Amino acid sequence: MRHTTQIFQVSTLYGAATLAAALDAGLFGPRGGARRVLLVSNNAAVPETALRLDEMRGYAPTAARFDAVVSWNEAISPHHPSSWGPRGHDTVLWQRAFRRAWGIGELDLIELAVESIQVNPARALAAIFSESTIDVYADGLMSYGPTRERLPLAMGSRVRRLLHLDLLPGLRPLLLSEFEVEPVTVPDAAFREVLDAVAADAADDPRLAPVLAEAPTAVLLGQYLAALGILSAEAEEDLHVRMLTGAARAGHRSVVLKPHPTAPVSYSAALSKAAADAGVRLTVLDAPLLAETLYQHCRPELVVGCFSTAMVTASAYYGVPVARVGTGTVLDRLTPYANSNRVPLALIDHLVPDLERDGTPALVGPAPETLGPLVRAIGFCMQPRTYPELRESAADLLRAGGPAVRYVPDLRLAELSLPGSRPRLRAELQIRRAKRLLRRAATRRPA
Repeated sequence: MRHTTQIFQVSTLYGAATLAAALDAGLFGPRGGARRVLLVSNNAAVPETALRLDEMRGYAPTAARFDAVVSWNEAISPHHPSSWGPRGHDTVLWQRAFRRAWGIGELDLIELAVESIQVNPARALAAIFSESTIDVYADGLMSYGPTRERLPLAMGSRVRRLLHLDLLPGLRPLLLSEFEVEPVTVPDAAFREVLDAVAADAADDPRLAPVLAEAPTAVLLGQYLAALGILSAEAEEDLHVRMLTGAARAGHRSVVLKPHPTAPVSYSAALSKAAADAGVRLTVLDAPLLAETLYQHCRPELVVGCFSTAMVTASAYYGVPVARVGTGTVLDRLTPYANSNRVPLALIDHLVPDLERDGTPALVGPAPETLGPLVRAIGFCMQPRTYPELRESAADLLRAGGPAVRYVPDLRLAELSLPGSRPRLRAELQIRRAKRLLRRAATRRPA
């Protein structure tokens, strides 16, 4: 008798919580209808020195929904999950090896649920289990942006659903829309129940007690922009200082910095000095906890960040007003233009008040009608070959001016010959292209 095994690939606790909520909501069928395997991947630059998923508080009750847990890092050791993929003619051998290692019958059906299908390890899994159906789940704001890389037709056509949190009600995800993949929302109630269970598991964490004792009213969300090469370490340090200064100016006298779980440990004297100068009590929650766990126990009055998804979850699931700092700085430095952080950054920049410009912190409500066209215009400019049908609507939006102009710089406008580009810049680009073509022709000419 053929059985079905569902493999759920995950690299973050937030992603695991999203999958857990989808399971609880019945989006993967009834419990017992298939064997469920949680495949954990640590994608940090140096996995051996990074926080493991099973070290996060709340992991145990989340993982209890699965019948088995296996490590992708161990399975492909010594290779790195982000860089390793099978050679084309080796996929059958790898599938046979993984079926044996993970206790999957030779004839059992495989269903995959993966994150970031465009890159490894999801892409490697899809290639190895080439007969499987694929569900893609998105654990944050990136679901609203375009597919990062063009997928082979044979792979994209296997994707059945895009599971995502309804963080911005009314905004339809652009991810995988080129394959007409149906977006399916993970119910808010199911996700909140999972977050509550994660928070309850962390209630006795000794590192949480000192933070609660300070009764912070504002949470500063650190990100890992320096580790990704988006900002320098000094610029990221300055970003945190700006967050603290903004919170102090808004009247908060006790704040907590919540570093990103996968960010390298970095806490500078500059932040302590800024707190002292502003007369603010600063605590750092350097513990393996989700930001949402902090919201549950701390009940803050303000959450400040740059463009973290945790800003929107604070608003959507905990009713906490949010404010942004530094989105303009990151917009100026984010490269290449197709960087997958661009749409999340634009969404926060467009929807969340700027704390440094005296913006009043606010809740993020449903998406305005203008947001969908704006996201599609940015998506076209990021991936014009994938979404050529969006060119005209993007051109119309740019021609009308307004917010779209802020998110598409002159160089990108010129590269795509879109309205608003400067004729001189377009001419310079055409000359450069012509010179490149001439150089290529010269190198190929026989001696």
